[in-house]
Amino acid sequence: MTQILGVIGGSGIGKIDELAFIKNHEIVTPWGKPSGSILECKFNDLKLFFLQRHGSNHKLSPSAINYRANIDALKQLGVTDILSLSSVGSLRNDLVPGNLVIINQYIDLTKKRESTFFEDGIVVHVSMAKPTDDTLMQIARLSLDSLSIDYTFGVSYICIEGPQFSTLSESKLYKNWGCDVIGMTNMPEAKLCKEASIRYASIGMITDYDCWHPTYENVEVLNVIETIKSNTKKANRLVIDFLSKYSKTKIENNLDAYLSLVTPKNKINKKTIDKLKNIMPQLLK
Repeated sequence: MTQILGVIGGSGIGKIDELAFIKNHEIVTPWGKPSGSILECKFNDLKLFFLQRHGSNHKLSPSAINYRANIDALKQLGVTDILSLSSVGSLRNDLVPGNLVIINQYIDLTKKRESTFFEDGIVVHVSMAKPTDDTLMQIARLSLDSLSIDYTFGVSYICIEGPQFSTLSESKLYKNWGCDVIGMTNMPEAKLCKEASIRYASIGMITDYDCWHPTYENVEVLNVIETIKSNTKKANRLVIDFLSKYSKTKIENNLDAYLSLVTPKNKINKKTIDKLKNIMPQLLK
């Protein structure tokens, strides 16, 4: 099976000089519209796809993102692996704004989002014990090492609904739970990738200390935006180096959510099967 990489990130991530533009894809999904058109590019002989998570001009709040449509659209284009890039707040003294983190665990505190493809007469229990892919994380680690970018490997990300930042009590609670960073967008994105049998890795770009830190009691948007600009330059460098290493790596970690199907196949209604034709094509066989 051909490996094809999708990159989900902010608007700045799609503008990298080393990439050759091919075309935009306007994809229709059973779950509605994705965040926007998907940009197809080439890096040397490697084809890849970019999706702006928040849409053009950052118009979609975390709660308004159609996560299911985003993942279905990338799956339709043949994407087997996703590199996710997002801004996060730090819940640890040693995780400094401007640094990057490679995320390997999640706590999901979102409340308003559709977090599964499997509904309407079908039950699938995918394992979320390891939500991110080991090989993709190691490629990211090697890239950050080679670029001499400060990072921490293997952190826990708590995902809140947003769009508001945490209260002081909430921030202290998450820190006491042992969470490392906080964000608003990686859930249910990581869960849906598991259900779609897409390998997933996430890089968090630290913008602030959240409000738990006595020196940074308020998360000021203007300060966050300045750090985001600096982080975007690092992220662009990371993407190029990651692509170079990814193109030379054969990934053996195959996901198959079909193995987690509980409902007898012959008892699933045709409408549901048709809706899942991209996510779980085995249902059509």
